[in-house]
Amino acid sequence: MTPDFPLWSNQFAAHVHRLRHTLGPTLHQFEALFSDWIPAFRLAQQDEGVHSRRRRWSLRLVFWTFLWQVAQAGASCREAIRQAQARAINSGQNPPPDENSPYCQARAKLPLERLDEIHQAVVAEAEEAVVTKDLWCGHRVSVVDGSTLTLPDTPANQKAFPQQSVQKPGCGFPILRLLAFFCLASGLLSAWATGTWHHHELGLLQLLWQHLRAGDVLLADRGFCSWGLLAQCQRRQIHAVFRVRGSRRTDLRRGRRLSKQERLVTWAKPLLRPKTVQQAEWSLLPDQLTLRLVCCQLRIPGFRTQKVVLVTTLLDSIAYPPAALSVLYLRRWEMELTLRHLKTTLQMEHFSCLTPENIERELRLHLLVHNLVRRLMLHAARRHGVPLVRVSFAGALAAARRTAEALIQARTQRQRRKLMEELFRVLAADLVPKRPGRREPRAVKRRPKPYPRLMRHRRFFREISHQNRYYKNSCFGRKYRR
Repeated sequence: MTPDFPLWSNQFAAHVHRLRHTLGPTLHQFEALFSDWIPAFRLAQQDEGVHSRRRRWSLRLVFWTFLWQVAQAGASCREAIRQAQARAINSGQNPPPDENSPYCQARAKLPLERLDEIHQAVVAEAEEAVVTKDLWCGHRVSVVDGSTLTLPDTPANQKAFPQQSVQKPGCGFPILRLLAFFCLASGLLSAWATGTWHHHELGLLQLLWQHLRAGDVLLADRGFCSWGLLAQCQRRQIHAVFRVRGSRRTDLRRGRRLSKQERLVTWAKPLLRPKTVQQAEWSLLPDQLTLRLVCCQLRIPGFRTQKVVLVTTLLDSIAYPPAALSVLYLRRWEMELTLRHLKTTLQMEHFSCLTPENIERELRLHLLVHNLVRRLMLHAARRHGVPLVRVSFAGALAAARRTAEALIQARTQRQRRKLMEELFRVLAADLVPKRPGRREPRAVKRRPKPYPRLMRHRRFFREISHQNRYYKNSCFGRKYRR
């Protein structure tokens, strides 16, 4: 502050301090790449409490370092710290300490509500970028799917996310169940809910109703096809398209015939209330539902025609013909690939944090990296007029890493714009080949080493001498015994 205004200096000191630490130069290479969607003010130091004091591991630095670590798919905390130190030295700032503990402590204090705000802002901005032609019959489509993830075997994780009861103590891993909504138009993960291994996916879905609007289409596989969920969608004016589960319900000889492939059927309300629906809401559901069964023929050149029976609350067969529903359900596989990218490409199948609180932060950072890369893919597809589904996620992630390193070294805004233009051109050119009907078997070719299985607690397991095969403590001992 200038000495000419001594009475105002105390009043403006806090605001000037906040502006200096909010609008300062970029701290990290990923900040230079994603700053358009995560502005600096969302990572400003808090007024009080955690991350309110000025430290070497500030809120901005620890956030971008953690994001970089997740994007590297398996990078250690040591590697993340070295990367942050190199960036601080190049920018003339004091580097953070060498030890892992300060970084891990700062990472454990990342406010979850701030991470949720960033995630919601990225999703909202991507929805505004979606044009009308990307919608399905004028509706926004949300695909729901679930999966399970394993956590480190620590007492805290075992208490919050217990392992399967059939496994012996010390042999299994804590299991986290994840249920997510995916936007079919943009590919972003819009909302999620977590639970334990014992939670059903239909129960977790009850926590996500606020993320669906009237007029949306909920697309899911046969695991979500239940009378209760269909009735809840109809009550909330949400359209449902599910694959039918059960042989009796797929009988097209019942109901009123609309065409050769369509029937109007009536499903009565079950006598027993499912555990996933509360009693108050169950009493508000009608006694019967009028639904439309559609037999979809999936014809792919070179492959056998597959028949899929869908049930939907969309009763208008002219506005929503069977061919449109067939294409819609076929696109559901794109979101299956999204889960594969999360678990395999970003290595989210096995978490590394040791406490449930940090697991929540690691999960949010994985989902945020996925959405940011998807946002780059969406921008490149719109800019160069290529199909979004053919833009490679793995290629976009690799290109984002290298472009971020070059952006932090660019000296002028012209060079940065040129790098971003080149990034979008590369993403639009790196298209996945057209392989209709391609199916990858869930099998591994490389054989694992013949180590014995850990069938008891580690402290009771003894290492055995090597005799060409480990067999004494293995269930395959008789096969390999000489």
